[in-house]
Amino acid sequence: MTAIQPLDPARERLLLLTLAGVQFAHILDFMVMMPLGPILIGELAIDTHQFGLLVSSYTFSAAASGVLAATFVDRFERKRLLLTMFGLFALATLACGLAPGYLALLAARCAAGAFGGVLGSMVQTMVGDLIPFERRGRASGTIMSAFALSTVAGVPLSLYLASHFGWRFPFLFIAAMAAGLLVLGWKMLPALRGHLPSAIVSEAERVHPLAAMGAVLRDANHLRALLFIALIMLSSFMVIPYITLYSVANVGIRQDDLYLLYLAGGTATFFTSRLIGRLADRHGKVRVYRIVALLAMAPLLIQTHLVPIPLWLMIVVSTLFFILVPGRMVPAMAIVTSAAQPRLRGTFLSITGATQQLASGIAAWVGGLIIAQDAAGHIVRYDIVGWLATAVAVLAIALAGRIRVQA
Repeated sequence: MTAIQPLDPARERLLLLTLAGVQFAHILDFMVMMPLGPILIGELAIDTHQFGLLVSSYTFSAAASGVLAATFVDRFERKRLLLTMFGLFALATLACGLAPGYLALLAARCAAGAFGGVLGSMVQTMVGDLIPFERRGRASGTIMSAFALSTVAGVPLSLYLASHFGWRFPFLFIAAMAAGLLVLGWKMLPALRGHLPSAIVSEAERVHPLAAMGAVLRDANHLRALLFIALIMLSSFMVIPYITLYSVANVGIRQDDLYLLYLAGGTATFFTSRLIGRLADRHGKVRVYRIVALLAMAPLLIQTHLVPIPLWLMIVVSTLFFILVPGRMVPAMAIVTSAAQPRLRGTFLSITGATQQLASGIAAWVGGLIIAQDAAGHIVRYDIVGWLATAVAVLAIALAGRIRVQA
């Protein structure tokens, strides 16, 4: 196995920023769809169900591609595979911007999900290969800051571009940005081949494409880590997809003011995600995860029990939600990444990515089954969703300490 040379601090920082850029591009591509709903429904003459397919097609395509990638991801050099998937993702996003109609856009969203869904796990794989365990929490915080930045930039920027230049321009912008990041990634990312000699440990694994996946799923520690991340996604996405709907219908926030919730929450998370990562490295990943997860129960319950309040107070509540609920993922991903056997890390994290996508889709579906609108247009039973999400979060906290990390 080829040893990986330690990175100096400046090179490590540039590498993490490059990987965070890749993460930012594919997260923004997913998030950009939701605020475009009213515009797309009008421009493409579609209904809400068809728009829902545009959103969910990305998620389920990403889950399927994650399972498929698990059969081959550890058989290739990391850098080339990451940049190849990222290049195909850029082309799929460009196709979204050039789609002549609804069906073409739906197909392009499936393609973008197929390639974009693999990128998150591959980024985490490279972090696990390159960053020592004692700094992996901080590295995870840097990568997770891409989520915050996409929240800050995604909603306002997509609405601005779509309003002034048409719904295609957000996708064209993301494709152009991805092209620039491809060049940067080719220059900045190191080749990683050290996993290849030991990734195939037997003749059976050499000839059978599902062998690496089987090796991952036979490991009880891997299964605990997969269940752990699934529980976190379930507790988050039973609530998150319905925040804006509840805020308008029940809390009384104007549609035109919703961007302020994303702007404030995303800006705060951009800084706090890295702080949480540093605390995880200093005080222990599991300990910090449990503290943040316990604190996150408050905004989960507050958000789902809100009555009409002023806009400034809603911004405070939603910012607290953004800091703590997605903030759990910083130490959680450091734990999960470190739970993998190094020779199977790519396969394991591909399955992890697919698990996250499936769990978030199932959570949104369950949340949608529970809530309803009354005759006045108010959302009912959202409080039940909040209590269920909190109960699932308790299970994740209990499971965190049972995952064995491998430095």
